[in-house]
Amino acid sequence: GITYLDHAGSALFPESLLKAFTDDLRNNVYGNPHSQNISSKLTYDTIEHVRYRILQYFHTTAEDYTIIFTSGCTAALKLIAESFPWIPEGTKQPSSRFCYLTDSHTSVVGMRGITASMNVLSVPIKPKEILVAKSRLPAEEQNCTTPHLFSYPAQSNFSGTKYPLSWIQDIKSGRLCPIKLPGKWFVLLDAASFVSTSPLDLGVHQADFIPISFYKIFGFPTGLGALLVNNRIAPLLRKTYFGGGTAAAYLAGEDFYFPRKSIAERFEDGTVSFLDIIALKHGFDVLEKLTGGMEKIKQHTFALAHYTYTVLSNLKYSNGAPVVRIYSDTDFRNPDAQGPIINFNVLDENGQVLGFSQVDSMASLHNIHVRTGCFCNTGACQMHLDISNEDIQRNLQAGHVCGDNIDLLDGRPTGSVRISFGYMSSFEDAQTFLNFIIATRLSKSDAEIPLQSVTKLPTESVPDDHLSFNKADELSPILQISDRELGNIPSEAETTGSWQPPEPEAESMRAAVSETAVPTCRKGGKPITVAKIYLYPIKSCSAFEVTEWPVGNQGLLYDRNWMVVNQNGVCMTQKQEPRLCLVSPSIDLKQKIMVIQAEGMDPISVPLEDNTGKEAVICESKVCSHRVKTYDCGERIAGWLAAFLGRPCRLIRQSSDMKSKSHQKNAKGLSSATNISLSLVNEAQYLLINVASILQLKEHISARLKEPLEIEELIRRFRANIVISAPESFEEEEWAEISIGALQFQVVGPCSRCQIICIDQQSGERNKEILQSLSAARGRKTNFGIYLMNQPFCSSFSDTLSVGSPVLPVLKENTEIQPPTSSEEKCSG
Repeated sequence: GITYLDHAGSALFPESLLKAFTDDLRNNVYGNPHSQNISSKLTYDTIEHVRYRILQYFHTTAEDYTIIFTSGCTAALKLIAESFPWIPEGTKQPSSRFCYLTDSHTSVVGMRGITASMNVLSVPIKPKEILVAKSRLPAEEQNCTTPHLFSYPAQSNFSGTKYPLSWIQDIKSGRLCPIKLPGKWFVLLDAASFVSTSPLDLGVHQADFIPISFYKIFGFPTGLGALLVNNRIAPLLRKTYFGGGTAAAYLAGEDFYFPRKSIAERFEDGTVSFLDIIALKHGFDVLEKLTGGMEKIKQHTFALAHYTYTVLSNLKYSNGAPVVRIYSDTDFRNPDAQGPIINFNVLDENGQVLGFSQVDSMASLHNIHVRTGCFCNTGACQMHLDISNEDIQRNLQAGHVCGDNIDLLDGRPTGSVRISFGYMSSFEDAQTFLNFIIATRLSKSDAEIPLQSVTKLPTESVPDDHLSFNKADELSPILQISDRELGNIPSEAETTGSWQPPEPEAESMRAAVSETAVPTCRKGGKPITVAKIYLYPIKSCSAFEVTEWPVGNQGLLYDRNWMVVNQNGVCMTQKQEPRLCLVSPSIDLKQKIMVIQAEGMDPISVPLEDNTGKEAVICESKVCSHRVKTYDCGERIAGWLAAFLGRPCRLIRQSSDMKSKSHQKNAKGLSSATNISLSLVNEAQYLLINVASILQLKEHISARLKEPLEIEELIRRFRANIVISAPESFEEEEWAEISIGALQFQVVGPCSRCQIICIDQQSGERNKEILQSLSAARGRKTNFGIYLMNQPFCSSFSDTLSVGSPVLPVLKENTEIQPPTSSEEKCSG
């Protein structure tokens, strides 16, 4: 088989990742996220879910960082160089500087080409120089606001040296100055090499820019990276070019352009690589499942590197000369200072370097894959191989360029050999490589001593709990974990972090209690009463009809507290899965359970008690582009739903300690502003429809259908919470407020209907005529019903909604209720 030792170049992907991804593509249709159709919205929601998954992976939140997807780490670095708020030479202000560690990837050094075009000076800093740079500026110079940027790698891709993450805060605070210059320092942490085998906690080490490439972590997809931008610097970034999807508005005939509000949308020009982004979700899942997390990967890969380094550094010829020369800044004793990379050149008995191309060719004959050259890091190559600037220029004149096979010039190496371990690497891989070196460089008598040294390695050099791997397929190796290690993997509850997503700022109408309505009492006319009450415990599933029901701070108690999500954690609705309407939940308040039924299935129950203890798996979900904190309801109900719907899915519930809150609005007639809390609804706490409006609509629909619809069927299609009996059709659209019994409600706006009303709630069958009829009947509008928010309850009466209760509306002066300001199509769900 193949011994792959270039994990620093790219990780290998497991077959299980590809299978999960292709199964996802077979089961779902993903459209362009810039469109508004169902498949496109599924794509958009899944992309947003992946963004939060990335933030969670790096132990941070959307409050602190923004994810900008790019084609890779290099594109992210170019973006920084182009958009950083540089102050050029020749202005009245002190000018900016771009400083970078010489042990940096070509893509970092290449940023100086852009800064030079902006008349900004670049300053290379050697690793040794920054270690002696601990000197504060004079107090009068510390107030200067000129922005400077310092870039360094968290881990050298040449040698695996890990540079201190503490530099981030030291430089930003002024305790460490790359160069003595007044101004404010920002830090670019090149994490591409580091995050492939080490955990990065951005909650602790808050760099301003962190570029990454995902193939370094997962092996697949390639051509996708991201830039994590600290939100403190994000508003200062400048952008000149604007591509598709980045403009809120612009004029083709005039120089007018207004960018989108979101930093991510502003910088993601054109359509992002959405299928590749969706693949990341499966990458995270598989990596966690196979390894137990990045900390275990760190320990495992370091153990292999430490073992290999120890043996390799002790290999001697019979004359005592070393077999290899290792280029390292550490002694491989501390995984916090050294990554799983070993860089070396092979020597002959006389101490002369064997060209790396020769070593590479020999390794290939043994099916060992290594990396050779300077690894796109000329600075580190010069430092470790003692190559001067003049040597580089002389080698170029001699015909040597980066990436070629010219390995020796005048007997001196132009590069070296690099091996690197990843989470799929095994102890057998290390042994295979060492045996190759021994077999090709040492005679049997020479080999006796080093082979003994292998068995006499101190036990602490290889941690007992390192992962044990076996290759199941030489093309797509699959990680296998030993039984011993499997016992050490934490349970789901134990691996749940303390990360809390930020409370979302409500947008659009979710916050909107009308501020323009002028109340006018409805005069005369027949009385209006509540005819029916429905709640929908599981979002987009069947209605549960009641005659009397308690009201909570989010609407009807337990209304839309649960929802079904697909394997990517994205909310499923009847748009994607019409059969959800055949899932019938009912609430038993006495027994404190929700009973779920479906044809051909045994009933199953879920407790009503909020289960957010240690055993709950907390996750973040999206509802109508808003983030909500939820927890999983377990395998039993997930299996039940999957069996009925015929696709992987889970039931999740909104966590009680984080409710979706709106902006504070001053509700009419009340003394103070109110925080309005929402369940898993799309827009508002309640949806109200009028039987008279249904009857009028029924006449239009019946004329277009072969078989007329029953009034009860139509009512169920519109999925309202409150059905009223009023004398006039559509008079509800003229109301600003209503009172039902002792409860007061503010009218938020009309409900713009989607294709869910085309689904027969008894059979799950679609009929597009319903939506077309509604549009025709309402003059090309699809509004039907109104959204309500419950005003603060200020009464001694019981907060209960009952059928038969009188409804007292208050008219508003302007009878045209404005639709939601959000561009998203709304539905009752």
